[in-house]
Amino acid sequence: MPDARFSPLPGFRDFAPQEYALRTYLFNTWRRVAHRYGFVEWEAPTIESTELYLKKSGGELPTQLFRFTDQGERDITVRPELTASLGRIAAAYQREYTKPLKWFEIGSCFRYEKPQKGRLREFVQFNADILGEAGPESDAELIALAVDCMREFGFTPQDFEVRISDREVWLRYAAEHGVPEEKTGDFLAVIDKFERDRPEYCQEKLDAFGMQRADLVEFIANPPAGCSPRYDAVLAELTARGLQDYVKLDLSVVRGLAYYTGLVFEIFDKGHTLRAVAGGGRYNGLVKTLSAGAVDMPATGFAMGDAVIAHLIESCPAARALRDAATKPDSCDVALILAAPEMRPAMLSLASALRDEGIRVDLPLSPAKMGNQLKRAEKIGATYAVVIGSEYPFLSVKTLATRESVTTDIEGLTALLLNNGIEDSPDEE
Repeated sequence: MPDARFSPLPGFRDFAPQEYALRTYLFNTWRRVAHRYGFVEWEAPTIESTELYLKKSGGELPTQLFRFTDQGERDITVRPELTASLGRIAAAYQREYTKPLKWFEIGSCFRYEKPQKGRLREFVQFNADILGEAGPESDAELIALAVDCMREFGFTPQDFEVRISDREVWLRYAAEHGVPEEKTGDFLAVIDKFERDRPEYCQEKLDAFGMQRADLVEFIANPPAGCSPRYDAVLAELTARGLQDYVKLDLSVVRGLAYYTGLVFEIFDKGHTLRAVAGGGRYNGLVKTLSAGAVDMPATGFAMGDAVIAHLIESCPAARALRDAATKPDSCDVALILAAPEMRPAMLSLASALRDEGIRVDLPLSPAKMGNQLKRAEKIGATYAVVIGSEYPFLSVKTLATRESVTTDIEGLTALLLNNGIEDSPDEE
């Protein structure tokens, strides 16, 4: 048994090859869809100044930081999210790029919170943002990207929904009900936990604003027609794309971070078995705040986490089938089988020649029976087993899926492999 002292810390994970294959599948899917939408990739440091996150985050985030003082006596934090870093980087480099900026990032984030289903202390997020565009068209483009990511994983309107809200609606509601401007953030925090808090506890918090929970339940269930012109414009855009069945107005969504300024949204599974799969919204003032007023650039973005989406894929047969097909063992195209030990130099020469053609080749590193070599070939997902024996340079080529065999020479083998589409291709990751 492994020494328990050296197991991963709570909320952290190991990625053995099969687990890493799932991770790669998620990353490749996100990248493929993002590129389809014309987004380009960026990255930020894993560690930033703590002040960056305290300046405009709010909510629970400041209490969840992996925060420490380094050897230079600097107050630093392992990044809990990417929006603050994006705002800093966009402000510094925006002159070098054509607006709007359509950027995405895939990377680890860290939050010190209680590990549970779909929530870890180290997790990976796919972050997509549009900066430099204030209109509802950019909100719709971003939501469409999020929907198409879900569709690419194999989900349908029966599996998930995008719940869209508008914080402007709640700001007007607060003003109309006498909430002082300096208390608006506290009021929005109550709405953010409206569905999660026990009704009696929620009412206790609403007492401070002289409000009744029942009135808010009614307001959320039956929002006034036209209460959010922004939502109406976004819905029209999504309808033109054929995506209207994936979205609905839900004013219970406000998002907890203080930098959100308008339209916000979250993606939930329709079985209501998981926390939000993704979430985001508009944060028009963040870049200006982080640049001390030097750059004022409207922005909108969302993040999708790997832990929740992995659970949802597991629960959905269609998505699970796509995942399984993409992550089945497939480490090589050809497994070389050494039938005559004296032919090892010939086998090594053949392996090098095939690898030079971009063909993935596995070979035995120590003496083994032919039967064991063939079993290994099947386990690692090889397409062909090529037997090198005393007949060399003639080779026996077995297609492992069909058990069919042919005999050919080295030139014929290379032609066979390349004609069947086995050649070098760039990795998506």
